[in-house]
Amino acid sequence: MYTTRTNIDLPFEIHPEISILRPSIHARRANIVVKFQDLYGFTVEGNVDDVNVLNEVREKVREQGKVWWAMEANKGANWYLQTYASSVALKSSLRFSVLVNAIALKKLIRKGIPPALRPKVWFSLSGAAKKKSTVPDSYYNDLIIAVADKVTPATKQIDHDLPRTFPGHPWLDTAEGHAAVRRVLVGYSFRDSDVGYCQGLNYVAALLLLVMRTEEEAFWMLAVLLENVLVSDCYTDNLSGCHVEQRVFKDLLSKKCPRLSAHLEAMGFDISLVATEWFLCLFSKSLPSETTMRVWDVLFYEGAQVLFNIALAIFKMKEEELLMTHYVGDAIKIIQNTTHHLFDPDDLLMVAFDKISFMTTNLSKQRKKQETAVMAELDQRLRRLNTCKLSVNT
Repeated sequence: MYTTRTNIDLPFEIHPEISILRPSIHARRANIVVKFQDLYGFTVEGNVDDVNVLNEVREKVREQGKVWWAMEANKGANWYLQTYASSVALKSSLRFSVLVNAIALKKLIRKGIPPALRPKVWFSLSGAAKKKSTVPDSYYNDLIIAVADKVTPATKQIDHDLPRTFPGHPWLDTAEGHAAVRRVLVGYSFRDSDVGYCQGLNYVAALLLLVMRTEEEAFWMLAVLLENVLVSDCYTDNLSGCHVEQRVFKDLLSKKCPRLSAHLEAMGFDISLVATEWFLCLFSKSLPSETTMRVWDVLFYEGAQVLFNIALAIFKMKEEELLMTHYVGDAIKIIQNTTHHLFDPDDLLMVAFDKISFMTTNLSKQRKKQETAVMAELDQRLRRLNTCKLSVNT
């Protein structure tokens, strides 16, 4: 059961057992759309083939779980943290054993962290545990109590967005669920007033609550995500960081899929039509939840560049089909339909890390280049807005 240090129980519990999905006989015969619940409580619609894929995925999760539990038994409960610490401390070292362990851990994480171990592994390897250790134990509890009755533009927007955060979920879409998500988001809005609250964070915080064991741990996962994992300014008022990431992605798409990039540009397809949601919600609204968690497994270990791999993979998987489109709406429909039915994370991750291959582009350099252009554009837009306001007032 989920608990917080404020002794408020979160009644929704993720069951560690992974059940086999069994469509009805009628559904199998008619091959109609069926509804079923995934591991994180979301109701998913798909056909019988989708159910079969999910059952195969769940079997692979069981097998992967056996590997992790064997490592836990042989190397100790926190073996991965020791491996990670050694590889970071000896990053420039030529010690073969450290390199081998680091590569093995990276491969293991890309194959998926078992749901039962995910909270502990994320909290350790993301840096959230270290960040939490720098403040008093009562930090989160004291913060939530201190800001409970505060009203700000951020809290008003959070209250507006809560009912729209995964509606229909058996726990998130309840008074208790809304209250828990609200506490995490409001708490962070006061921790970092520059970010405050940005639409998209409600979905991220909600999924973090489903994975982590407590509100407090979800809060620290959100903190390490915004302060260490992602690039800065993604969630500030002007979303400058998000604009930068999208421009970098557009350049990467032109290098990795030049034919497709040229075709989309000629058609008038704006990358931001799909990528804004991807980079702000970290695919939580686009991909099935079990696939999103696999993406986040890698994100919390390898960093924000993973988002580019995933975004490129989605376009790559449907490259030939997209090349046949003539209208922007058709392209968007193909992409959205693809993401919503990516029930097998291995299909996506294989393309992302094997077919897309290593990112040879210097992302820091590309971000710096695009940041200059984005800030100039945002500044120009602000000047135009101020000029319009001045004209109206006079």
